[in-house]
Order: sequence, then structure tokens, then C-alpha cells
Amino acid sequence: MYKNLIAIVSIALMAMGGCQAPGGGGGAGSSPLAFLPFILIFVLFYFLILRPQQKQSKKKDEMLKSLKRGDNVITSGGIYGKIVNISEDEIVTLEISKGVSIRISRSGIAGPEGPVKEEPKEKEDKSKK
Repeated sequence: MYKNLIAIVSIALMAMGGCQAPGGGGGAGSSPLAFLPFILIFVLFYFLILRPQQKQSKKKDEMLKSLKRGDNVITSGGIYGKIVNISEDEIVTLEISKGVSIRISRSGIAGPEGPVKEEPKEKEDKSKK
């Protein structure tokens, strides 16, 4: 789909570059078609950049609103923790280790903690057996 839009925009730009006023005059009037490339570029930017960014922002806002006590999360800085408290002024208290808590802004939470992979157990040396 994106390749088609890019092709349409490039064809429109090439076509508009070849348009000149008849007789080589000073071009007193402008054609509405002269704005077509700008409109196409704006539409392309909207669908490729702005719309996906708005969807992602909306999804993150919903995730931040749905946080509750006991959720395991990861912060933007890469700290894993469990939510202990959420205050009214958008401050979240995370327990990052037993007895160690930090306070961060709700917007500092990147998302829910994914499945934690267990650390690989030390492999036994088979040559000793």
C-alpha cells in the first residue's frame, strides 16, 4: 500500500514539474493542480507517521491508566519492580527488591513486565564424572 502512495506522489511531482503556462508568459494565474503534490505529501505523512504515532500514544495512555497495585512493571530506565502504591498526584511507588522502594512518575513506566526468563543453572562439568 505504501509503495503505491509513494509511486502516486512521485508521478504527481514529475507531472507538475512539466506544467508551464502557455506561451511562456509570467503565469498570472495558478492552477489548483499546483497544490496537488503538497496535498499528497501531507496525506502520505499522515498515514505513515502521524496516525501510527497517535495509535501508539493512545495504547500507552490506556496501559498507564489500567495500572494497579501488585502489577509487575518495567520502567523507562530498565528497572523491574512491583507496584506498591499509586498516589493521586501520579506518583507510583515500586518495590524493586525486598525492603527497597523507589518513587517514580506514572509516565516513567514503560510497560508491564514480560515473562521473566530464569537464569540458566550452572552446567555440571561432565568431565568430572
